[in-house]
Amino acid sequence: AQNMVRFKNRWLLVEFVDTSTVDLSTENEPLSTRSLDGRLIYNALRDSVVTNFGDTGWGAVGMSLTVKYFSPTTNLCIIRVARDHHRIAWGAVTLLTGIHDVRVIPRVIHVSGTIKHAQLSAIAHNREAIARFRTKAKNTVPHQDPYDDYLARSTRDIEALQD
Repeated sequence: AQNMVRFKNRWLLVEFVDTSTVDLSTENEPLSTRSLDGRLIYNALRDSVVTNFGDTGWGAVGMSLTVKYFSPTTNLCIIRVARDHHRIAWGAVTLLTGIHDVRVIPRVIHVSGTIKHAQLSAIAHNREAIARFRTKAKNTVPHQDPYDDYLARSTRDIEALQD
């Protein structure tokens, strides 16, 4: 029989609240979380771990830390890290003030021990975020709802995540 070692992971659901302000003095597209992706978030996390917890901190989480999902639409991010050191990753997340020049306030929504719970929470969070968008959009153009496609797509993407 093959010896299977189960690595215990923690799944962090994080919302990066975008605090970047529109610079009215220039015509440039403002920096926003729409320009972010998993790689940029990973790099910012790595820098935060090293800055706040040193090389030993990075040594503890570096092998297991992965950005599994990011949605620029709802700013929701799913991060996987080994259970034994997940507090280092958690700390590094909460101490982030920016990702690739985009100013953010990280909000840890949920920490779960299984991918299943992380997926359910992520899907629920996206639904709530879209519901808020829809309420805001009510008074604009009627019958124009791009969000159905987004919800279907994001739900599929999240459900497809592997441990």
